[in-house]
Parts: sequence; C-alpha cells; structure tokens
Amino acid sequence: MTDLPARLVQEFETRFHKVPVLTTAPGRINLIGEHVDYNEGFVLPAAIDRHLVFAIAANGSDRCTIHSLDFDETVSFSFSELKPGSQWVNYLMGVAEGFLRRGIQLQGVDCVFGGTIPSGAGLSSSAALCCGFAFALNHLHQANFNRLDLARISQFSEHEFAEVKCGLMDQYAVLFGESDSVLLLDCRAMTHEAIHFPTSACSIMLVDTHVKHSLASSAYNERRADCEEGVALLRKLLPGIKSLHDVSAAQLERCRDRLPAAIFKRCQFITQEIARTRHAAQALKDSDLTAFGQYMFESHAGLRDRYEVSCPELDLLVDLAAKRPDIVLGGRLMGGGFGGCTINLIWPDKEMEFKELIATDYFTSFRINPEFLPVKLSQGIHLIS
Repeated sequence: MTDLPARLVQEFETRFHKVPVLTTAPGRINLIGEHVDYNEGFVLPAAIDRHLVFAIAANGSDRCTIHSLDFDETVSFSFSELKPGSQWVNYLMGVAEGFLRRGIQLQGVDCVFGGTIPSGAGLSSSAALCCGFAFALNHLHQANFNRLDLARISQFSEHEFAEVKCGLMDQYAVLFGESDSVLLLDCRAMTHEAIHFPTSACSIMLVDTHVKHSLASSAYNERRADCEEGVALLRKLLPGIKSLHDVSAAQLERCRDRLPAAIFKRCQFITQEIARTRHAAQALKDSDLTAFGQYMFESHAGLRDRYEVSCPELDLLVDLAAKRPDIVLGGRLMGGGFGGCTINLIWPDKEMEFKELIATDYFTSFRINPEFLPVKLSQGIHLIS
C-alpha cells in the first residue's frame, strides 16, 4: 500500500484542485464462526493488510462526485436522488442515506478511492467500501458517531441498498480491527475481546477459487431465512429464546422431530459452530494451534454437510490441505460459500510447499489456476496523516 495514497492524492488534486483527507479501510478475514453473526453467536474475525484508501474533501455543494481508480469510473449523485441501484456507487448512496436518516445534514464531497482488496474473494470489499466512506463522512461532518454507529450505518446500506441481509461481523472487524490480533466478537452484545495471534508460529494463506456459483447471492439470504424459521419453531418449544445463540446442542436434539429436516440441519450447524468458535478461541489463548486447526476443518465439514454452502472447488482445496498436516494446521471455506476463498493456517516456512500441494491438482480438476493470497493482521479503519 506504500505508493497507493500518493497516487490517490495526485489523482484527487488533478481532478479537484484541493488537498484531501486520507482514510484507509482494511478488508477482513474470519478464522472461524461462519454464518454465525446473524444468529447472534461468536465469531473470530480480523482486519488484514489489504485496504481501500479514500482521498476525500467537502465541496460546498449538495452533490457527491466519486472516482474509482480501480474501475476507472466517475459517478455523481445528489442527496435528493438516493435510491438502490446495481453499481458500486450503490453502497455509497446507502451510507449517505444512513446518515440522513440519523439527522445529519450532509454536504457534498469529492472523492477518489482505490485499493488492494480483490473483489469477489470474500474479503469484505463491500464492508471496507461502506465503512471507509462512512468513517470519512463522519470525520468531515464532525458527526460524532462512534465506530459501532458507523458499522450499523454500513450494515443498513448492505441491507437496504444492496439487499444482502448480512450480520454485523464484517463491518465490525473493518472498524475495530487491531494489529496482530483477532477479535472474539459476541454478536449479541456487540463487544469483543482482542486475542493475540502468534504470527511467528504460523502464517495465514487464502486460496481464491476464482469461481462464484450462481447460488451465492440468493443462498445467503435463504440460509438466514432458514435460521429465522428455525428460531420461530423452536420458540414454541423453548419459550424465551431470542436466537440460536440461546439454544444448546442438547436442546436442539430434543426438538429434532418437531423441525423440518433441512431446518434442523441449518440450526444444528449454527449451534455447533457457536460452541466451536468459543473452543477455538480458547485454544488460541492456550497457544494450541493444532487444536485450533482441527476446529477449522470441523467448521468446513459442517458448512459442507449441514449448512450446504460449499462447492466442489472449495471442498477439493480443503481436502488437499487436510492430507498434509506437516504443512497445513487447518483450513476451511471462508465467507458466504459457493466459491470465493479458503483460509489456511500454514506452518512456518511451508508456504511454497503449500502452493505446490494445491496448484497442480486444482488446475487438473477444474482448469483454473488458484490464486494464493498471504495476509497479515492489521489495524482497523483510520486516518492517514
């Protein structure tokens, strides 16, 4: 990211003839705890060293002019014409609408942004886009929203303008991330505990399948609806529960015959994943990376068999990783599923062996070259001085 801010400043000053404020917004990974955030469970995300950077300044009008360096595209909109659409600017309009609904009188801004987060890889480029823009607007308008407020405004944009009923994990990690740490996030209380990650003991490697199956966009909302249906049915049997956060594996098993088979499977995965994430967090605190890696493999099996959001490309990558415990500590699919990335913990100095392990078999099976994305843990959104 060294020269990206300088490029953005140069582009901004050429276009708008003034000096911008610079904000950087990271992508995120999630070590374990998938599809759990919208069920109020526990997740273990972290911000990473791939970012979007925004060069931005107020312009004294009621219009925003935004240039994407990566798409080489400029768009302009006023605050009186905010409505859902299909372009990347849709997310920024949603953020602006979130500010307006909270009573903030917005002024127009000029902005140039670009970054190093690969689109479609499951690293939450949309959360970085929304949260980075929200953080910048908050700074420019001195709106005094705290980081959780900004996360909720960004989530509003995803829900209402992108029509993805996501939880709050991605936005939270992007805003609250800490260097060399993962966040054990309680998605009900919206509080976290930072846990040091032993960067010298293993490295984190993502493998991008370079596929995104057509089910990906619809299945996310379907899985959320399945969980909501499960909670509604379970509430008749277990009065007082608010979400699957409140249901133990034993309680769910006793209710098995009262739930449709598919709904039971979805709920079973979530209750197991919530418990698994807590156990994995403790293993990390105990420096037991071998146990942590096994929890990752178990998570993938549940996502494949119970939640049914995997695909052949993801399964092959995890199967190959699991066969070589001398190279790989743990691995699983990361994100919504049906494509995107796997996340893998690699023993020190084994990165090249890992790539050799994966690349040939993956290409032979799918005629696609996988992309390897090493990541390090990073600070959350902040201004660049």
